Amino acid sequence: MIYKYDFLVIGSGVAGMSYALKIARAHKGKICIICKTTLDEANTRFAQGGVASVTNLSVDNFEKHIEDTMIAGDFISDRKAVEQVVYNAPAQIEEFCKWGVHFDKNKDGNFDLHREGGHSEFRILHHADDTGAEIQRGMMEALRNTHTIEIKENHFAVEIITQHHLGVEVTRRTPDIECYGAYVLNPDTGKVDTYLSKVTLMCTGGCGAVYHTTTNPVISTGDGVAMVYRAKGTVQDMEFVQFHPTALYNPDEMRPAYLITEAMRGYGGILRLPNGDSFMEKYDERKSLAPRDIVARAIDKEMKTHGLDHVCLDVTHKDAEETKKHFPNIYQKCLSLGIDITKEYIPVRPAAHYMCGGIKVDLNAQSSISRLYAIGECSCTGLHGGNRLASNSLIEAIVYADAAAKHCLQHIDEYTFNDNIPEWNDEGTMTNEEKVLITQSVKEVGQCMSNYVGIVRSDLRLKRAWDRLDLLYEETEALFKRVTASKEICELRNMINVGYLITRQAIERKECRGLHYTIDYPLHAYDE
Repeated sequence: MIYKYDFLVIGSGVAGMSYALKIARAHKGKICIICKTTLDEANTRFAQGGVASVTNLSVDNFEKHIEDTMIAGDFISDRKAVEQVVYNAPAQIEEFCKWGVHFDKNKDGNFDLHREGGHSEFRILHHADDTGAEIQRGMMEALRNTHTIEIKENHFAVEIITQHHLGVEVTRRTPDIECYGAYVLNPDTGKVDTYLSKVTLMCTGGCGAVYHTTTNPVISTGDGVAMVYRAKGTVQDMEFVQFHPTALYNPDEMRPAYLITEAMRGYGGILRLPNGDSFMEKYDERKSLAPRDIVARAIDKEMKTHGLDHVCLDVTHKDAEETKKHFPNIYQKCLSLGIDITKEYIPVRPAAHYMCGGIKVDLNAQSSISRLYAIGECSCTGLHGGNRLASNSLIEAIVYADAAAKHCLQHIDEYTFNDNIPEWNDEGTMTNEEKVLITQSVKEVGQCMSNYVGIVRSDLRLKRAWDRLDLLYEETEALFKRVTASKEICELRNMINVGYLITRQAIERKECRGLHYTIDYPLHAYDE
């Protein structure tokens, strides 16, 4: 089957939904959203903490937020990108509210602001401790009330379409690569359909599932990054994988691991060893409110030093009723495991959480491939640099959605459909009866990445990961050519591609910087 849409959106989190809503408001063209599963299953839904924006001008200002972001990013961040997000954040918060998203307010009617690690002021807007779920709810409701947007749930984008599919040799040095749409797997027919578009937006979220333990849903397999890399697009800063310091330690629940929001440390939570000793004062003067890379490395070291499976987060010194009020979902979750957080420590440990790198884009969210935009976690805007400042991701997604929508609308009339694109060729392939090969390889990728490309790295570990991934790549590509396309084999290909990119770019960075910490280069290049 061949479908045609003016705007093709691959992904359904806050980035894709806000972009589609902005386009629909300003243009009568056909819009299609491709959802890998259902509309509500996106990384957005799992975000607990909130959205960072300067709203209390009596104590806060844009320069403080910019400086906090630059410091957290280890000064690798693109200052123009940081300024674009920070200055445009308040207007996009208003947009959230217009779409029906509710943020908590205090008795004076002002936003009830939290503070999180790395922030110098209270500037985190939130909805209790399930902000992402509230944003997803409000935007889904707005989306379903917009009848010009077609939503294709449980469809899987296999590849983006470029000149390569017209028989042109495309390399990383090819100028003017163009995107004409995507090949998409239809779950009802099992066939790969052709989706032609004038403009394609990639917003497929993160890649935490390439690690054994992650706070991301299992669908976060880095699909967008892998597709664009295979299409010879530019991918950058993949070595900067953020591990959230405080995922709930529960051996029966590791994919995804339940997140204990950073706002709990902003609230006054203290990191301790199980015996009650605090330890963050040994690593940073900001103690438990240090940026995530510092806290995650500190926890990792304490666990290894003392032979522990976890450390603890202590809020027992806080008012019990206030704790229940601010963190109702965390309270109930822990209670279901027999832990009363008002009286007992919360067992926590780091887990893969967020990709700071991704598809390289400019200030208009344009990738290196013409007619292809990328926003949200799959993109690399330059905002995060070497380490994402807490709660900057949701606001980045909607600010860049706005920039992408405005730029697309200015240029959409310049593009036409390319009707010469061939349909997907699966001639000679067979149904895959060897699914054990896929499931075992998925496990191997997770173990390889967690053991060798985790919080602390070395040249030897990275080389071992490279060798293992190379073998998995050869095996999987051979299998992919033999069998009909399925979600499982495509996800595995993407995971291996993303694991390779993280490893390769980690090998190339010969220094410790931000989230990339290696024992072979223990100092910043500018400290030497």
